[in-house]
Amino acid sequence: MRHNVKGRKLGRTASHRAALLSSLATSLLKHKRIKTTEAKAKEARIFVDKLITKARKNDLHVRRQVMAVVNDKEVVKELFSDILPKIGERPGGYTRVVKLGRRLGDAAPMAILELVDYNDVVNKKAELQKEKRDLKAKEKAEKKSESAIEEANVVSESTNKK
Repeated sequence: MRHNVKGRKLGRTASHRAALLSSLATSLLKHKRIKTTEAKAKEARIFVDKLITKARKNDLHVRRQVMAVVNDKEVVKELFSDILPKIGERPGGYTRVVKLGRRLGDAAPMAILELVDYNDVVNKKAELQKEKRDLKAKEKAEKKSESAIEEANVVSESTNKK
């Protein structure tokens, strides 16, 4: 029986699991949203929530503790300067897990792990990408219509010569 045994092993050794969670935390804090398996997302959620709660204290000792876990100095700076002022007021629950369905290759349940108040950042990026796609499609349609007009001119010239 597994009485009082918390956490998932994720099929890894302790050191590999620690490296995985550290990497997931770094990626989440950097990109504000990551796509991973459901089990990893749920485990990383606990890890990141504890990290943000600890970071709310915002002193040198805590910064060094966070640096021991997060692999990127820029991400640590961003955590303390941008993320904490935005979501530091919350009494916990800084992350959200959204279930996506199953992965095609191995039918593993997939999920998105995201920071709660950063939906607008991701949505703005998505809107910018959509605008770029629409602009490219519009340019392609214009180019296609120009080529159709040129073909029509060529056809009309050839008929005039007869």
